[in-house]
Amino acid sequence: MSVDDSGAPNPPSKGFRGQIWRFLSFEQLITGPVIHLVYWAGLAIIVIFAFGIVGATLGVAWREGGWAFLLAAPALIGGALVVFVAGLLWRAFCEFYVAIFRIGDDLAALRRAAQAEAKRP
Repeated sequence: MSVDDSGAPNPPSKGFRGQIWRFLSFEQLITGPVIHLVYWAGLAIIVIFAFGIVGATLGVAWREGGWAFLLAAPALIGGALVVFVAGLLWRAFCEFYVAIFRIGDDLAALRRAAQAEAKRP
């Protein structure tokens, strides 16, 4: 591995070894692909929660019978609103997380451009 004018090590640029170096030195972040998996996993948990609300509401109404179905309707609507808001908040959280890491990527690109500009005569 060579060293540049500032004394910082120059990473290998090509091949598998270069990819490993970029991963270990945080030149390339894995957050982008991982956050998509986290988003879908969280969304699946929210959907399971929604099925639980529907099942619990209808199960209690069926067990009690009579007027319980009229009382179950507001609980079902309230549960649906909670699930909808939870889905929106989860999406907003994941988008915020992605935006923060994209800012980091943009700053890294600006740093590389500034270093390239400084090397020109």
